[in-house]
Amino acid sequence: MIRPRLLISAVGAALALAGCSGEKTETPASEESFSPAVATPLASEAVTETAQSIPQAAQGRWGLVPADCTTKLGDEKGLLTIGPDSLKFYESQGKLGTIAERSDTRIRASFAFTGEGMEWTHDVVLDVQDDGKTLIRRHYGPDAEPGPYKHTRC
Repeated sequence: MIRPRLLISAVGAALALAGCSGEKTETPASEESFSPAVATPLASEAVTETAQSIPQAAQGRWGLVPADCTTKLGDEKGLLTIGPDSLKFYESQGKLGTIAERSDTRIRASFAFTGEGMEWTHDVVLDVQDDGKTLIRRHYGPDAEPGPYKHTRC
């Protein structure tokens, strides 16, 4: 099975070489219809997605309470900002590790967290619901917080 990232790299390298030769090459009809997905930024954040990233539906800013999305005091303790490979909380952040399961609206993966001088790993489930308005977050593993946590998109 050819991996999408490898296929895109191979096609890109072939196109680059063709462009250097000065010769005009024709693209086979089967390749003309292929175009990589272009992510649309949400709220001024660039959002990207690959098979090895957090689903685009989960990326963005999420609040546990409405004030997490609107305060200007820097005290948004329930704010969760999700990027392509990270979870950022008020006092900690998690880096995406091994993905156990993934769909367009759900991911279960290990995350390596750091914060307040400590390091830990949790298995985390992020599940987007209600047409992208709600995120349910659960942590599993030693010393995992009880959950689930219900976040609303900012």
